[in-house]
Amino acid sequence: MDGAVAEIGRLSGASPETEGETLALRPRRVLLSGYRSHPHVGGQGVYLRELAIGLRDLGHHVTIASGPPYPDVPEGVNLVEFPSLNLFEESNAFMALRWKHLLSKADRSEWLAHNTGAFGELKAFAYRLRDWISRHGGDFDVIHDNQTLATPFIDIQRQIPVVATIHHPVAIDREFAVDGAQKRVDKWLTRRWYGFTDMQARTVRALPHLLAVSDAARTSHAEHYGMADGKAVVAFNGIDHAVFCPDETVKRQSRLIAATASADVPIKGLDVLMTAFVALARHDRDVRLEMIGQLRDGPAKALLEKHRLMDRVTARSGVTREVIADLYRRANVVVCPARFEGFGFPAAEAMACGAPVIASDGGALPEVVGEAGRIVPAGDAAALEIAIRSVFNEPELASDMSRAGAERARNVFCWRNHALAASALYEKAIGAC
Repeated sequence: MDGAVAEIGRLSGASPETEGETLALRPRRVLLSGYRSHPHVGGQGVYLRELAIGLRDLGHHVTIASGPPYPDVPEGVNLVEFPSLNLFEESNAFMALRWKHLLSKADRSEWLAHNTGAFGELKAFAYRLRDWISRHGGDFDVIHDNQTLATPFIDIQRQIPVVATIHHPVAIDREFAVDGAQKRVDKWLTRRWYGFTDMQARTVRALPHLLAVSDAARTSHAEHYGMADGKAVVAFNGIDHAVFCPDETVKRQSRLIAATASADVPIKGLDVLMTAFVALARHDRDVRLEMIGQLRDGPAKALLEKHRLMDRVTARSGVTREVIADLYRRANVVVCPARFEGFGFPAAEAMACGAPVIASDGGALPEVVGEAGRIVPAGDAAALEIAIRSVFNEPELASDMSRAGAERARNVFCWRNHALAASALYEKAIGAC
């Protein structure tokens, strides 16, 4: 910032109610929080890191508070670690409780939830953070939480202003998971596991200052969590344009499909992609698929094995962003088949690399892709097959999509603008106290 005050003008990618708004912004002491922040998997760590950089570059003093796994911490940003019980790594989680854990409400909560079939990391992290804030809250002007949305944040809000980012309501995942469970006991266990979504709904309704990464993220929270419609401010995520950018020296490989797959669950649409891939491979011996992620045992892998196509599919996990960008530059087409996305980093990053992108109409994907790519109905494998074939067989179409996607990504997805939108919310939150 220039001195202590900056002016925020029109926010690219922001919602109509923030466009054109002018607000004085001051350097603030910001605590970013995330219950887990893996730097490469799931996007949570990526979000915290890139937002921290954007806020730091605006002149804010930024600290990240995170449970494990911890994020990559940018230069000039502090990290406060909140170790968990890490019960998923224990061979016998029930026997992991120690006398010292009985003294901690967070440890008791995490152990009890885990050993009764619930997911308790979010609430346990929020308990730890609340206790820490009771001692260190005076060091910060505002807390910005990345969709932990645990009820202890309602108590924290009484001590220090809280802003929360909302991506997509996990209640949608719960619905898909419950519908996919075959046995009554499995449905009950699934509901138990996803019980934290009711807690997140209460927190979303209680917190007054929310930042949504898309209009779909905002409207879906209103629909599934009872959040007041229009309560959240919308600002698109950014992407790292130094990593995700075109490279004219890299030649695109004919009939190579690229996709990401964090899990073989219905909401991610991997089954749709594989069904389309099988149909394409039936008549095209050259079509191949490279995936970022693990191809675990499940419906998608079973389908490939049934049709003897495993040798045409490559799956890699734990790779760097540079490796992902290289795949997007080599791919003939990048497919994003999810039935719902709160934003859709792969689509934005692939477009930034100049890849033709085909996405479903699930959630925010049409917002992200805009007119630069092809949109097909979520869950429609036949429509996806036709769209992929058209990109394969029409080089001029693929070239137009590549050019339009790179231009859109460059103009729309900017972390500085996201950080500016967050900063405007900080001023409103602080001013409301």
